[in-house]
Amino acid sequence: MKNIQMVDLITQYAEIKSDVNSAILNVIENAQFINGPEVQKFQAEMQNYLGVKHVIPVANGTDALQIALMALDLKPGDEVITPSYTYIATTEVMALLGLKPVFVDVDPDTFCINFNLIEAAITPKTKAIVPVHLYGQSAPMNEIMAIANKHNLFVVEDNAQAIGCDYYHTDTKISKTGTIGHIGCTSFFPSKNLGCYGDGGAMCTNDDDLAAKIRMIANHGQSKRYYHDVVGCNSRLDSIQAAVLRIKLPKLDAYNDKRRAVADAYDTYFSQYPEIKTPVRALNSKHVFHQYTVQLEGIDRDAMQTFLESKGVPSMIYYPVPAHKQKMFEHFGSASTDLPVTDWLTKRVISFPIHTEMEEEQLNHICQSIGAFIESQR
Repeated sequence: MKNIQMVDLITQYAEIKSDVNSAILNVIENAQFINGPEVQKFQAEMQNYLGVKHVIPVANGTDALQIALMALDLKPGDEVITPSYTYIATTEVMALLGLKPVFVDVDPDTFCINFNLIEAAITPKTKAIVPVHLYGQSAPMNEIMAIANKHNLFVVEDNAQAIGCDYYHTDTKISKTGTIGHIGCTSFFPSKNLGCYGDGGAMCTNDDDLAAKIRMIANHGQSKRYYHDVVGCNSRLDSIQAAVLRIKLPKLDAYNDKRRAVADAYDTYFSQYPEIKTPVRALNSKHVFHQYTVQLEGIDRDAMQTFLESKGVPSMIYYPVPAHKQKMFEHFGSASTDLPVTDWLTKRVISFPIHTEMEEEQLNHICQSIGAFIESQR
């Protein structure tokens, strides 16, 4: 049996090696490394896949979040409602811009922001909501957009973990996550469901004016060379990464289907263990399982990780310390914020390997190892 990885990029590369190598070599031979034709083609193909008017590729997902907030003309001291239970990049960019993250608790089943708590967090300083489609499942966008429209707020979707996820609206319409709010942001970090071979990210929007502003900010604040209308930054997806993404994009739906198959197998095996609460699939979201994250009950998580490591089974804790308790936000006084579900989850979640190249022998070994540990604790 091959060594088990949380994400097996080596095996994935082996299956597309010829196409990837050819695409990279083509970029090198043509020496159009920055904003070359591969970037333009990828942008158009991503727009078509997502069904959105504008895709603006950038250097990474964190840049995408920061530029999106910059494009909304928010001012220092403005408040942005967001979950604490997420990767730090979501809230880090707010602090960098002088904005105040206002943390709202999450749903204990879906791990996404609890829309029932959003309105109570709105103040006269509130300007935006940043929902996170965590672990590959959509946040409740119908309800979030209704609240945003009622209070005249912007919505920026953090779609870094859910590229390709379908969201089912109440009126039977289907949208890809990241295309529902005013701006959607994603990451192409190598371990993502759609990952490049370095850093990469993108924003998408259906608003022509926002798209123009985003492009300007990402290009040193210029729409015409050497004429800088606003303070911007330098954030570009390079042509080699775009070439890799163009190979992978047509395979994304199949990749996500394979992840769902692994998740289904886990669900079936773990159904015999009440100590494990398997991921809930919201009816309005077609989960793409960037992570397979369960909740443990009555199980020593640290001991489980140690045992699994001895069996050659990796595992991860996403996330052991929520944003509101991070030292970087001490000046907001957020550590005292009452987020019981978030605090409860950080003590009980664990993520098991899930990727498109999982072999049956590996999957069986993971399941049996987890089962053996639970049996030993009874």
